[in-house]
Amino acid sequence: MPAELPRFTGSVEHALDEKGRLIVPARFRDRLGTGFVLTVGQPERCLALYPAVTWAEFCARLEAAPRKDEQFRRYVRHLFSHTDEVACDGQGRLLIPAGLRAYAGIEREVVSIGSLSRVEIWAKERLADHLAPEGEVADFAADLGLY
Repeated sequence: MPAELPRFTGSVEHALDEKGRLIVPARFRDRLGTGFVLTVGQPERCLALYPAVTWAEFCARLEAAPRKDEQFRRYVRHLFSHTDEVACDGQGRLLIPAGLRAYAGIEREVVSIGSLSRVEIWAKERLADHLAPEGEVADFAADLGLY
């Protein structure tokens, strides 16, 4: 039986410092571990932090994919060219490279969201366009048989 993967919940609004560093909230940092992965948060234009164990599982699924055609190779190139193995410094900060900040539209204000198996990092002004109205959330949960 595989090890249980870390789960992430909650949200925190905060800001990058002048050098493009993000203080990773302690509630997320503890579950991410000492080394983790920063990548694009497909399919939306946000960023994502994955614990090493979760990223390893994702890579195993990717390597086992039945398709290895040109579209697959383009996807792998895109994803891994926008992925870094990272760690927080002694003050809990993570440098977000300029290219990833540009991809996600992050300038200063961000919202970090626990999203089941990953932490999503959103430009605060972009996030509102991706949140579902309250009634839609309840209806979808019912459709999934969760309520």
